[in-house]
Amino acid sequence: MNFVKKYTQTNLFKITSLNSLSVILKICIGLITSKLLAVFVGPSGMALVGNLRNFMTLLESISTLGFQSGIVKYVAENDKNKAELQKIIVTVFISLLVIAVVLSGLLFFLASFWNSRIFGYNYEYSLVFKILALTLPWYAISVFLLAVINGLGKFKKVIWINCIGNIIGLLVSLLLIFQLKTLGALLAVVISPALLFFATFYFINKEIVFFEMVRFGQFDFKIIKNLSSYSLMALVSSVFGPLVFLAIRNNVIENLGINQAGYWETMTRISSYYMMFISTILSVYFLPRLAIAKNNQESKSIFWSYYKTILPIFIIGVTVIYFLRFFIIKLLFTSDFLPVESLFFWQLLGDVFKVCSLILGFQFFAKKMTTAFIVTELLSLMTLYFLSLCFINNFGIEGVVMAQALGSFLYLLVLCVYFRKSLV
Repeated sequence: MNFVKKYTQTNLFKITSLNSLSVILKICIGLITSKLLAVFVGPSGMALVGNLRNFMTLLESISTLGFQSGIVKYVAENDKNKAELQKIIVTVFISLLVIAVVLSGLLFFLASFWNSRIFGYNYEYSLVFKILALTLPWYAISVFLLAVINGLGKFKKVIWINCIGNIIGLLVSLLLIFQLKTLGALLAVVISPALLFFATFYFINKEIVFFEMVRFGQFDFKIIKNLSSYSLMALVSSVFGPLVFLAIRNNVIENLGINQAGYWETMTRISSYYMMFISTILSVYFLPRLAIAKNNQESKSIFWSYYKTILPIFIIGVTVIYFLRFFIIKLLFTSDFLPVESLFFWQLLGDVFKVCSLILGFQFFAKKMTTAFIVTELLSLMTLYFLSLCFINNFGIEGVVMAQALGSFLYLLVLCVYFRKSLV
């Protein structure tokens, strides 16, 4: 009982509890939006939404230059040094604004090209990319501001911003999907994130007077150079990752049909709901702690804190999800999606391996291990791609999640060997 009392008084428990409310809210919202997608767009529409989400992930990384983790680290290290903090904020803000404007131009004037690449020649949704061109700068700056708030250690505010973003996303999705069906679902994907800017801007002004800090004379190329290693790491993961998933999904569409691709996207969507809990906790609590850890012993303490508190809860949770899989499919989607049931076991198993490796992978960012991260990430993505090609031919759509599970297991083994000094 003393252990329970002591644990409930820790910052980790308090943040985890608040984060749990945020995740529960997002899951509830996901229940509604997933049902809307299932009813109004079906498995084929789900596959198109999946492709667009992958493209958005790629764009987010490019438009923010992959600086998010680096921003968290440097803001956390300089939160007491106002002069250096101002240089960081000004330099990154100006850089991201320029990149976002350039990308917006490419999206707007080449909308037909992007439509054919992402959706194929059988669908005409060029309007989606023109709208995305208008919303991208707002989205990029909101990601930047959220990273600054995170770096300042304002974990609760980060979680509240995510809650507000989820509610905004629900309202936009409800309106657009009801009115425009598949087009509305695609527009909701590109519009909702940009609206998060207003919430992040409100909260950042509670900590610093943002526009008073932005002085062009404070721009410092040295900061860009320091952040470049983080940029390389994030770009490898967030550019090549979505490209690999797009290639796999297009292979599924070509060989198994668009409905099968929709089933895989459905399973991915379900997975994303419970993985939110882990990814948010890692970003808002464990990454800043790893960034300031001074030696292997301190890193080891952080790793095992994660494995002893977060991992057991996650394993219990996915076990419950597996036994409730039929109920979940019927609740979230429709009877057309019942074939998704066959994907649960391998998806959940792969996610357990992924959760085990995530905390180790965050050490690459916390300690700027650029080369090691790039090598392991590229090997992981190549392994996933080739395993999926092989397994799809032999096991159909189940082969994709089997490839993910095996790939995640192999990646975990590599990280355990690489970080063995911080684990034992």
